[in-house]
Amino acid sequence: MTGSRKIRVLIADDSAFMRKVLHSILLAEPGFEVAGEARDGREAISQAEALKPDVVTMDINMPHIDGLQATEQIMSTNPRPILVVSSESREGAQVTLKALELGAIDFVAKPTSGVDLDMSSVREELVRKLRVAAKVRVVRTASRTKLGHEVASSAPRTEPAANAGAKSEESRSNGSSAPPRSQNKFPLVVIAASTGGPATLMKFFPLFPRDFPGAVIVVQHMPGNFTSQFSQQLSETCSIRAKEAEAGEILAPATIYVCPGSHHMRVSSTGRVMLDEGPRILGYRPCADVTLESAAAYAGAMCIGVILTGMGNDGVRGAQAVKDASGYVIAQDEATSVIFGMNGEAIRAGVVDQVLPIDDIFAAIEKRILYVQSAARAGAV
Repeated sequence: MTGSRKIRVLIADDSAFMRKVLHSILLAEPGFEVAGEARDGREAISQAEALKPDVVTMDINMPHIDGLQATEQIMSTNPRPILVVSSESREGAQVTLKALELGAIDFVAKPTSGVDLDMSSVREELVRKLRVAAKVRVVRTASRTKLGHEVASSAPRTEPAANAGAKSEESRSNGSSAPPRSQNKFPLVVIAASTGGPATLMKFFPLFPRDFPGAVIVVQHMPGNFTSQFSQQLSETCSIRAKEAEAGEILAPATIYVCPGSHHMRVSSTGRVMLDEGPRILGYRPCADVTLESAAAYAGAMCIGVILTGMGNDGVRGAQAVKDASGYVIAQDEATSVIFGMNGEAIRAGVVDQVLPIDDIFAAIEKRILYVQSAARAGAV
């Protein structure tokens, strides 16, 4: 939002009491106004089109058309940033993740009792996430990736100025200095994401074949009770094996390991998963920096860091560690990102080798893997 213009919010909830509570919270906050209220999903769809709010708060359990159907309809025909505000977000990870997959930006769990005093306990989270959602660029989910690719392809592809000095893949393979040796026998890909990540990853991972030659670690900023369900949904969508990472297991190729949302994840010097319930690091748990730094130390030139959509700057320090270990870093471009935060910060820090639309990232990963495998056979890695 720019200037003094207020963030206009459409409240969709079948409970008159909850609509009143949300209304009072927004009226008490500077910079917000209530654009309208909807009593069910059908009204949410029509009012989203008529009122063109900056953000929609969406309940899940509503009559006639529920919040999932309304989210799908809005995001496919008249896209607006949607924040799920529902008790389902506390009790049903599967339903909430489905809403995120359909294009919702984030979620806030209603307190179980739903009384005004309890709702005030999530006031800060609600307001913060509404402000973030208002900054999101949205397009129709049915063609988000396609539209983003067209935008990115309409101008000549150039690397950001901050990245101008980074070595390209070709210059590394043709240069006189070879990357240091790594004892790791297969590539290790670490993917960091936050806001907008679940929907992006659900569309990205079906590109990975069942026999993908590397191990993949996903650090998605997500509560601990959601990552198990998220890994299960990935496994049902993808050819490659997907699971929630477990302490002590040894990393293996052709597997996606989702970092539990309640833990930091490190890779040990022997390639084992190490989980840590310690405090948040720079505000994050899981923290992508932690995983990227340990993965870089373990895999060296065989490490590939991928920084996707998300708020904040988690991943910047880790991406630097990957580059310092002669690994490779790819960032999602702004045109296909829901939030150009984590990836934008990494690009500005000059720690990214390639900036690509989401559609092109898997091909870049494949190309880098072919290079490091060839270098390994030649004894250069």
